[in-house]
Amino acid sequence: MATASNDVCCAPLGSAALDEDQATELAALLKVLADPARLRLLSMVATATDGEACACDLVEPVGRSQPTVSHHLSLLVEAGLLRREKRGRWAWYSVVPERLDAIRDALAPTGAGARC
Repeated sequence: MATASNDVCCAPLGSAALDEDQATELAALLKVLADPARLRLLSMVATATDGEACACDLVEPVGRSQPTVSHHLSLLVEAGLLRREKRGRWAWYSVVPERLDAIRDALAPTGAGARC
């Protein structure tokens, strides 16, 4: 005897699936995030009390040299995940929320009942 769940076919692919260009752009963005140090830096900036963090405060928690942290932060800026504002001799970083939203939206399921 077949159960109701066996009688229902899987939902078709949604029209919101990524096209080739979108997939290429998202893959490049996720590649930047695939490094544990960069992921931690992004997390630290995102959770900073004032919504921004000075580069000077990010070196010690990551346990990397200042040039290495600066390199990782630059890659996050180039990817559009962080904004950099120069104040005196230090750079301050803040998250670009629209960019994080774009990642979430690209990976979010379009329908709750799309399971087989």
